[in-house]
Amino acid sequence: MLKRKAYKKLLDWKQRAHGKTALLVEGARRVGKSTLANEFGKNEYRSCLTIDFFKASDDVKALFREFSNDLDSLFSYLSGIYGVALYERDSLVVLDEIQFFPYARGMVKYFVEDGRYDFIETGSLISIKQNTHDILIPSEEVPFELDPFDFEEFLWALGEEQLANIIRKAREDNLPLPDALHKKATHLFREYMLVGGMPAPIAAYAETKNFGAAEEIKSQILALYRNDVARFAKGYEYKVISVLDEIPSQLSKHEKKFTLSALKGDPRMRTYEEAFFWLADARIVNLCLNTTDPHVGLKLNEDSTTMKCYMSDTGLLVTHAFNEGCFTKDDVYKSILLGKLQLNEGMLVENMVAQMLKANGKKLWFFSRYSTVGDERMEVDFLISTGKPAKIAPIEVKSTKRYTTSSLEKFKRKFGSRVGVEYVIHTGQFRVEGNRTYMPLYMSWLI
Repeated sequence: MLKRKAYKKLLDWKQRAHGKTALLVEGARRVGKSTLANEFGKNEYRSCLTIDFFKASDDVKALFREFSNDLDSLFSYLSGIYGVALYERDSLVVLDEIQFFPYARGMVKYFVEDGRYDFIETGSLISIKQNTHDILIPSEEVPFELDPFDFEEFLWALGEEQLANIIRKAREDNLPLPDALHKKATHLFREYMLVGGMPAPIAAYAETKNFGAAEEIKSQILALYRNDVARFAKGYEYKVISVLDEIPSQLSKHEKKFTLSALKGDPRMRTYEEAFFWLADARIVNLCLNTTDPHVGLKLNEDSTTMKCYMSDTGLLVTHAFNEGCFTKDDVYKSILLGKLQLNEGMLVENMVAQMLKANGKKLWFFSRYSTVGDERMEVDFLISTGKPAKIAPIEVKSTKRYTTSSLEKFKRKFGSRVGVEYVIHTGQFRVEGNRTYMPLYMSWLI
């Protein structure tokens, strides 16, 4: 298994919980939830019993219902069926793809109370109605979201751990990299934008250094997502697909807010809310909401009718965006690697920064204000709370060498003492000018 930061978080949970809670690992399909849980069970316990509810027979599922009040028999029968011995306080039971059998999720409360074994659930689409119907969500369940690989993990996969350490140290010391390393890191970051953060494409690229191998797997993942829409978004699948297909077009605009008028049918937010929720719950997209009065409590002033909709993985966005048209994939990949993409590269760069912020545990917010008065009109790509005492840190993302930062200046003038460090994420070198930090794209995972 490729090295993942999430492994340490699972270790922390095991040491902290001592069987008093179950861990629910959520994430997009093919993000590596099952692999992570099984590898953790194999390495950290005397035995690991995995029940994949996507593949489990009706007979296995019937055991959970029949012996819900007789856990001795249930665990004994499961141990026999799967051929895995269970040891008290030294076995992990993985309830894999739990969304396919919500009844087992409802029993987690009693499994934890029993206390014999540790439990990890994995799943996607955990919150949609058909997966929560008629069950009581256990309070003993601790959610943990598994994101795609960040850039540091990508470097690990490519054997560039030393470069990752150098980048991290440079950020800690607020120093730029030497030019040779800056160019190398920039090139590898562009490779990362193309391959993305899903484990299977990364593994294929790490082994072959062939973008075509990664591209084929990414196409399969997108096809899987479309099949999931058809299977699970019953009654509003057309709206979900409409939003998904419109994402590249919306992000290619200068103003990347999602405009419902581009959709066919009845393009009003209240009729599309469920579609956006479905895609976000499936972890296919990352939603970024507008906050109308920026201060530390960003959520208190969110405008849920104005949003930006990013793909959760930029590698998948590349495959999704350039699936058709006059460009061949080789042309697109070469242009992105050389920084000479004639189309709007800004959508890829901004999507990637959203992905890095999300992987770093940040909620996604932006600020947009339109006015006939020039100094009131501004668009700030992202806002985060940071520092002690907490202040608002505005973030602007720039994909070209020549750019302006007028929105940051207007934002500072407008909100004054609320504003902390300002960030400009760009293609150039690291530097600090007063209260503003200019960070190269390959450091965006360190905000």
